[in-house]
Amino acid sequence: MLGVLLLTACASPPPRTDGSGRDAVATAASAAELGGMDELIRAAQAEGELNVVALPPERTDHGEMVAAFERKYGIKVNPAAPDASDEEQLDVAARRAGTDRAPDVFDLRLASAADAAARLAEYRVETWDDVPEDSRHPGGRYVGDHTVRMSVGFDADEVPAPEGVEDLLATARRGAVALDGDPRRDESAFFGVVMAALGSGGDADDVAPGVRLLAGPARTGRLRTAAPSPDAIASGEVPVVVDWEHANLRRAAELAGRADWRVVVPEGAAVGFTSCQAINRDAPHPAAARLWQEFVLSDEGQNIRLGGLVRPVRLEAMAAQGSVDTRALAALPAAEEPLVTLTAEQTGRAERHLAEHWIDPPAR
Repeated sequence: MLGVLLLTACASPPPRTDGSGRDAVATAASAAELGGMDELIRAAQAEGELNVVALPPERTDHGEMVAAFERKYGIKVNPAAPDASDEEQLDVAARRAGTDRAPDVFDLRLASAADAAARLAEYRVETWDDVPEDSRHPGGRYVGDHTVRMSVGFDADEVPAPEGVEDLLATARRGAVALDGDPRRDESAFFGVVMAALGSGGDADDVAPGVRLLAGPARTGRLRTAAPSPDAIASGEVPVVVDWEHANLRRAAELAGRADWRVVVPEGAAVGFTSCQAINRDAPHPAAARLWQEFVLSDEGQNIRLGGLVRPVRLEAMAAQGSVDTRALAALPAAEEPLVTLTAEQTGRAERHLAEHWIDPPAR
């Protein structure tokens, strides 16, 4: 920490304008435009803070990412709205525009980032070329960070492995299968319905088969719409959970010795999204925002993601370069099928269908 403080105190900051009166940091499209990473670090440490949104610390190791960034650079991270949706993140930025409380960076689904590109700053991290072209904006407005996919977790001592999504409700026992929330409001439950649609005759444009498969059991209580506790799983009360792969893999570790918890992605139903890093065009801490993006897309940041049991977007390149955490990689199941993703338009259409056709259980 002393070295960080000395660096901040002794270094002269980079030029503040680009010659036309604009802030050079706020318009820099790469670290090279500021004179390299050392100059970017100096400018970020001079700002001293970073505002983030939608980074719940317990998910995909967001907490470790934030802690590692603070340790490495001595920059204070100010979290807000940890459970904010993509739309809510952008709303926070609009409400706080022009203040030092506005978000510096966003964590958005690829489709949402593409839709909001005009509100994002152009910036290309040093590892830009390692990111697949379909996971980054051609003009540098956002860059993929990691991908997540839906899965089925199940207790192999209680139920057989589901061969397809229609096997999810093969057991007639009330409440034996759980979604992680209400699909009209909760992201993982929403994608659980999409996964059910893909596995029962639907596609990204038509989630009706998934709604038909799950809405009736949810209404009658055969399907829970809340994540079960570890004790409920270990007791055999809830032997099947539809949730993100990383969440079900974490359950496997938590339940070790109590339940034989296994995780599968049903055939033909691999669905998820790429999560992107993006910089607020009006970030109050533009250097820290750019440094955060560099860190998340660095080997260190990508291995933190891998430790969180998600697939870092640079995984293939890092494996070829020999910089991947092999122990963390071994804990991640192989992804054998291409991932189905939804555009912003398809997401909106699916949300409207759910709003119209998902029926609440009767009040008791």
